[in-house]
Amino acid sequence: MNESLQAQQPSQKENKQKYKFDKNRKRQKPEKANFDEYFEKLDERLGTARQGEPVRVVGVRFKNAGKIYYFDKGELDITEGMSVIVETARGMELGKAEYTDRAVPPECVVAPLKKIMRAASPEDVAQDAANQAREKEAFGVCLEKIAKHNLDMKLIDVEMTFDATKIIFYFSADGRVDFRELVKDLASVFRMRIELRQIGVRDEAKMLKGVSICGRPLCCSTFLGDFQPVSIKMAKEQGLSLNPTKISGICGRLMCCLKYEEETYEYLNKGMPNPGDVIRTRDGDGEVLSVNILRQTIKAAVRKKPQDDPTIGSFSSQDITILERKAPPEENEGKAGGRGRGRGGKHNADHDDRIEE
Repeated sequence: MNESLQAQQPSQKENKQKYKFDKNRKRQKPEKANFDEYFEKLDERLGTARQGEPVRVVGVRFKNAGKIYYFDKGELDITEGMSVIVETARGMELGKAEYTDRAVPPECVVAPLKKIMRAASPEDVAQDAANQAREKEAFGVCLEKIAKHNLDMKLIDVEMTFDATKIIFYFSADGRVDFRELVKDLASVFRMRIELRQIGVRDEAKMLKGVSICGRPLCCSTFLGDFQPVSIKMAKEQGLSLNPTKISGICGRLMCCLKYEEETYEYLNKGMPNPGDVIRTRDGDGEVLSVNILRQTIKAAVRKKPQDDPTIGSFSSQDITILERKAPPEENEGKAGGRGRGRGGKHNADHDDRIEE
């Protein structure tokens, strides 16, 4: 048995040969990897969407300042501003063609791209007007039912689909509302599918419309299709007052217009010091007092020698060198978006609860 174990174990000479082989192998120069060939094959597999041809679409809007949806016009002759009938997830809808035959990237199109059914006829326009009249009637009926059930909710708007098979009631509330009995009562009155949708304060302002603190109509109710996230950091970068009453809209959230010039201020802020930073200028070293982002100038108190009295001067951003940056204070920066956070970082998500009958 010992002889069999000795036979299985390699001899000392074999171990030396193996070590010598491994040692020589490590000294061999590895082959150079062909990364160009690798990325070419990767582009062939994953780059089809990037190399795809643009898709020609028609943009259709269903509400004023609403989101634009893409459709295929097919063989129809659609002109800008024409009313069209399309099929959506809610059924048949009447919309307005905002633009025709526009090329968009394929990744922006949700497949399959639905076709426009037909151009709206005078009968379709009359039916849409009749539906709007029924919406006003349904608004009053729903208010009575809400008061009957003593529900803590605020009715905002009512929408009826073009084919009059479904009616949607938009409301706002501080918390969740048990409106199952309300849905049953509305279904018995209108004899169609009923949907109650809870919305947030931004959507409420968009539907009710109004005038902002700048004196102009609300951006969300005139031309904004979607809500973009807005944070208090944007107001800081633009040098605005952090007083909530001055940077908040009538909805109580941060104003959407803070987003408009954010990219410009981010570009201008690159390489600019902050108040409290130590910089070097032609007149000596000193501490930054204030910064003018648009003019790209810095006001600082500088000394040519440490024992000299400080002198206040204005310098261009190209003529200074930042020696030391002051650590930014830690603070909780809240965000405000269509479904984001409100002021002060407190979570206040807009619920989208639905109950259908």
